Amino acid sequence: MSHHDHKTLVRYDVSLLTQDDVFLFNEGSHFRLYDKLGSQPMERDGEKGVYFAVWAPNAEHVAVMGSFNDWHKESHPLAPRENSGIWEGFVPGLEPGVAYKYHIRSRYNGYEVDKTDPFAFYTELSPQTASVAWDLAYDWQDGGWMDTRGEANALSAPIAIYEMHMGSWMHASDEHRSLNYRELAPKLSEYILKMGFTHVEFLPIMEHPFYGSWGYQCLGYFAPTSRFGPPQDFMYLVDYLHRNGIGVILDWVPSHFPTDEHGLGYFDGTHLFEHQDQRKGFHPDWKSYIFNYGRNEVQSYLISSALFWFDKYHIDGFRVDAVASMLYLDYSRKAGEWIPNEHGGRENLEAIDFLRRFNAAVHENYPEILTIAEESTDWPQVSRPTYVGGLGFDMKWDMGWMHDTLAYMSQDPIHRSYHHNKLTFRMIYAFHENYVLPLSHDEVVHGKGSLIGKMPGDDWRKFANLRLLFGYMYAQPAKKLIFMGGEIGQWREWAHDHALDWHLLDNPLNKGLQRWIEDLNQFYRRTPAMHRKDFSHEGFQWIDCNDVQQSTLSLMRFGDKPEDDLIVICNFTPVPRPNYRVGVSFEGFWEECLNSDATEYGGGNQGSLGRVEASPVPAHGRPFSINVVLPPLGIVIFRKME
Repeated sequence: MSHHDHKTLVRYDVSLLTQDDVFLFNEGSHFRLYDKLGSQPMERDGEKGVYFAVWAPNAEHVAVMGSFNDWHKESHPLAPRENSGIWEGFVPGLEPGVAYKYHIRSRYNGYEVDKTDPFAFYTELSPQTASVAWDLAYDWQDGGWMDTRGEANALSAPIAIYEMHMGSWMHASDEHRSLNYRELAPKLSEYILKMGFTHVEFLPIMEHPFYGSWGYQCLGYFAPTSRFGPPQDFMYLVDYLHRNGIGVILDWVPSHFPTDEHGLGYFDGTHLFEHQDQRKGFHPDWKSYIFNYGRNEVQSYLISSALFWFDKYHIDGFRVDAVASMLYLDYSRKAGEWIPNEHGGRENLEAIDFLRRFNAAVHENYPEILTIAEESTDWPQVSRPTYVGGLGFDMKWDMGWMHDTLAYMSQDPIHRSYHHNKLTFRMIYAFHENYVLPLSHDEVVHGKGSLIGKMPGDDWRKFANLRLLFGYMYAQPAKKLIFMGGEIGQWREWAHDHALDWHLLDNPLNKGLQRWIEDLNQFYRRTPAMHRKDFSHEGFQWIDCNDVQQSTLSLMRFGDKPEDDLIVICNFTPVPRPNYRVGVSFEGFWEECLNSDATEYGGGNQGSLGRVEASPVPAHGRPFSINVVLPPLGIVIFRKME
């Protein structure tokens, strides 16, 4: 085939890239690359086709191959764009829906490889790995939500997140298969509305080759997985949730990527996206590659991925996975397996800079969205603005609380008095960051058992303990997150190939637990003291955190006005406490708003008959006190009556 013939197959006079685009990309500050690189269906001079552009600076030859040319590796070569490292070309006659890959021949050691497009909007159904050219046009109907979502995402708003894995929440009733995006939309919206959660958080939906990674081994940073339908169907799901007033948070994984040959690794015969030095570029735990955060083009790539989901999919926030593994050069590494930074320290300065730029860029463009860090160490100021030296996240998961509280709750109540500080320790650091309390997927996999399975005692006590755990979580100052299945008392460990055991709701104890979560969420949302001051000392005070012998705790939560005040009392033993005295600041009647031992939740109905009157008996340093019935393994919440 002569060079002249190429001209008819590929046109090189068509480009979406301006000189500015190229400059900003190479400089590391082009954050909307998805409009320029990858495959862009377009029309030029009355000729429809697809414009292709791919970054492969160390290639000597790049061609696009696909269903349109019988996967021929040479017939449609792209041309290098000056010395930008980008190869481009316009192929006339192609329509959206065409499958393609890039054939790359490196200028080093004769390495040749067929690669998926790093900017693909859509990919073939796994286990096929080709990219699919696609038009992302969609007629959004969620204007009402988008105009006001800043209120739903405010740090003073009630935020109760339902964390879920798309493929295993519910299966189609007649067949063993996951619901697709469109089937999920009405069912999930109805359930979230019924349960009273404010946001849904999806385990990574970005395209990933290995389903068993739950999406955490991601290769398609611009493509929702095709396992559940095309991109517009995922848009439909987000749109549907938004029209029902439900926020959508996505898990985003910039910490590492899998080594599959068709993916980002060793892209042009060199370590392009990943760090070249194995001590910085290979993850010992996950056997995956680590991005080279110091490389300008990689920063442009990843921050473009972040903005893309807000821009094209209207999402409301990111939970950023495994931030600790990015911050520390010695993460999961022994001495000699890591390289100190230029100051001799263990901090990954390039990753820190990247996280700050990511947070600054998304908040500048979308000030009303949330970024949430999963960061398991006590790195300072994770959820503080970049201009005061923080990483710039809005919130961070309180992993310490999760581990301490589950360790405490799994103890037999006889031994709990020896572990009392596991419940109270959190308040020493509770306001150093803006925290989310997670009871996440990480705690119900890999042999850790289910939440209900961790609770001690017979079935009745297990459920009472779990209701108490959820109640205590909601009483703590912080936002809330519960992984699917926890709210129905799922017995078996979560497995990504199986739907939740919805039939358990035929059992009164499981049904009662679900009803308890429903009522907790509704109370949390309508009660200012439960959420307004989650991130301030002013929203919380212990009444008595030292009743170690009886394993009880009492605390106050404050809203904006004195009449908002709540009193919360927890009993972590199966012994009812009929005359339990708690100091209060006001006389008059106090109403029992919530009681986890109520019959409708599966409890034994011990309590204070709806209300108690404060008497002028001083207690806990306060002038008045109430005398309450504290149910076994129960939590009760009181509010001052008008």
